[in-house]
Amino acid sequence: MPLTPDHADSHDAPPDVTGLLAAWRAGDASAHEQLLPAIYDELRRQAARAMRREGDAHTLQATALVHEAYLRLVDQRRVEWRSRAHFFGVAAQMMRRVLVDHARARLADKRGGALQRVTLGDVGPDESDRELDVLALHDALERLAALDPRQARLVELRYFGGLGIEDTAEALSISPATVKREWAVARAWLRRELGDA
Repeated sequence: MPLTPDHADSHDAPPDVTGLLAAWRAGDASAHEQLLPAIYDELRRQAARAMRREGDAHTLQATALVHEAYLRLVDQRRVEWRSRAHFFGVAAQMMRRVLVDHARARLADKRGGALQRVTLGDVGPDESDRELDVLALHDALERLAALDPRQARLVELRYFGGLGIEDTAEALSISPATVKREWAVARAWLRRELGDA
C-alpha cells in the first residue's frame, strides 16, 4: 500500500481513529486501509516538528521519518490501542527511535564526525536556540527512565510527539495537572543533565 494519503472532502466528519485502531487490531483489513489517510497528516506534523529540531546537516527527510515510523507502527500487533492519543504517543516513540538509529548510523559512518543536533526548545524559555546532540538527549531520557519511567515517557510525548497537555494526560492516563507538574520537573532534570552535553 502506498504511503500517500487520500484527501477526503473537507466537509466529511473527521475519522474515528480510535475505532479504526480497534477494528484493525480485531483483524479488519479495511480498517487498516482507512487508517493511513486518517493519521497521515498528524504523523507528518509530528515528523516536521521533529525535523525542525534537527541540524541543517541532517539527511533524513520528514516524509522518510513518517514512512519509517509508520512501518514500525504497523508492526506493533500486540499493542492494545486505547485511544488516538495513545497511538500518536507510540508514534512519537517510534520517531524518536528512528532519529536515534539514524544518528547512530551516521556517527558510525563518520567514525566520530559531526553529530546530529536537535533543538530542545521546550527545556526552558531562555534556551530555545540551544542545540543538543540527539544521542545525548536519548541517553539522558534513558537515565530519566531508570529514575522515573513516566516522566521519561512524558518528555517523549511532549518533545518528540508534540502532544499537548490534554493529549499527554490521556495517553498516560493521568490528570493534566500531573502532566504540568511532572513536565516542569522533567525539564529541570534534563536542563541539569544536558548542561554539560
